[in-house]
Amino acid sequence: MNDYKSCFDPEQFQTNVNRRTFLGRAAYGLGGLALAWMLNPPKLLANATIPASGPWRGVVNPTHFPVRARRVIHLCMAGGPSHLESFDHKPKLEALNGKPFPDSFTKGQQLAQLQNTKLIALGPFCQFRRWGKSGQEISALFPNIGGIADDICIVRSMHTEQINHDPAHAFMNTGTRIKGRPSMGSWWLYGLGADTQDLPGFVVLTSKGQSGVQPVSARQWSSGFLPSRFDGIAFQSKGDAVHYVGNPAGVCQSTQRQVVEEIKRLNGMLADERIDPAIETRISQYEMAFRMQTSVPELTDFAKEPQHILDLYGVKHPGDGSFASNCLMARRLAERGVRFIQLYHRAWDHHNDIDRDMPVAAKDVDQASAALIQDLKQRGMLDDTLVIWGGEFGRTPMGQGSGRDHHILAFSVWMAGGGSKGGTTWGNTDELGYHYLADGQDMDVHDLHATMLYLCGIDHTRLTFHTQGRDFRLTDVAGRVIHGIVA
Repeated sequence: MNDYKSCFDPEQFQTNVNRRTFLGRAAYGLGGLALAWMLNPPKLLANATIPASGPWRGVVNPTHFPVRARRVIHLCMAGGPSHLESFDHKPKLEALNGKPFPDSFTKGQQLAQLQNTKLIALGPFCQFRRWGKSGQEISALFPNIGGIADDICIVRSMHTEQINHDPAHAFMNTGTRIKGRPSMGSWWLYGLGADTQDLPGFVVLTSKGQSGVQPVSARQWSSGFLPSRFDGIAFQSKGDAVHYVGNPAGVCQSTQRQVVEEIKRLNGMLADERIDPAIETRISQYEMAFRMQTSVPELTDFAKEPQHILDLYGVKHPGDGSFASNCLMARRLAERGVRFIQLYHRAWDHHNDIDRDMPVAAKDVDQASAALIQDLKQRGMLDDTLVIWGGEFGRTPMGQGSGRDHHILAFSVWMAGGGSKGGTTWGNTDELGYHYLADGQDMDVHDLHATMLYLCGIDHTRLTFHTQGRDFRLTDVAGRVIHGIVA
């Protein structure tokens, strides 16, 4: 035993094993790096090829298809507006009001809070009428949107996969409920860049109604695994759009410029030592913040907006945090080259008192939504601006007390401009508005994303980012372009 101990030194053995392991693995690793470089050098340095300064022109340059839409404005009706009181008229549901809902529609189907309860049909509480030369059926709750019926394409056959708010928002924004994936605004900015260096390329604004104020988490505009410079930037709807946009007392613009330059130099020294996208993002964001000190106050100053424009949107007090004020801000952002703009109006989660609360929510958004289309059109911007209006899911044709529950098998959205076909109604649901019809005009969230990208000149199968061992895209492994709604 003593002889064994004398010839075996545990510490020496551990050192030798570690040394051999390091050398062996290093050899394999260097060989793997060399092979990866020969096979695809751009992917090996995918995260390092994004410039730290200068305008970001996007990875899709030139575009795959002719560009119809240069920018996107997404009017998000957070909480899930009822399609049955907005854009999908169902006379047979009205006739069935208060009676048992047919089991043949719901057997084996996923319901939210109505699971295992007695299902009673709830007919629409409002009237519908036909609008414009196209004769599209739109609820009387939305007379101003009805007035632009010939400019919008209503999609009635939307469906999604997530039945609760936060994952449904995530699915609408990222194409998946898995956390850590990039939002569509981030994909747009990554793919196409922006036409501005003085403002973020992806901006988010929020407003709230009097009821159904569904929370919206910041992950809905996160860049996920894309570099963080592609994050959406949430502007405040009241007061200063961006916190600390002004210099502290006693700090002049030239002094601030010197500080930014010195920080840039120090970060640049660190960037020379290591490949780290976070450093490059930090450099670019300091530059952006400095330029925003001038651009943001000018952006938020509505003094030059004529009174007839304020009246068109229904803006009573510019910058008051209302949806109307945010819509006017969206137009101003679009004019200044922002690529992707999202406006969340949190007012649509009507589990109770839908006949009281939905008219209020509709009034909050109807005039301003229509005004945005009219304003863009009169400025010659609607042709290359894609506007999307809709929520994360619909509502059940069965009642939940005096309201409606969440519903994923049918809901409506509309779009205008940017190469979409105005005056068109696309897709159908069954006679009670419960399920989309698989009649060749059905449309899921992946199809919506694919079509939006197509209108912006991008093949959705080719806008990818390599991470975690594979190429990811907004539409994942699904999605088809719906050419029937393209002008």
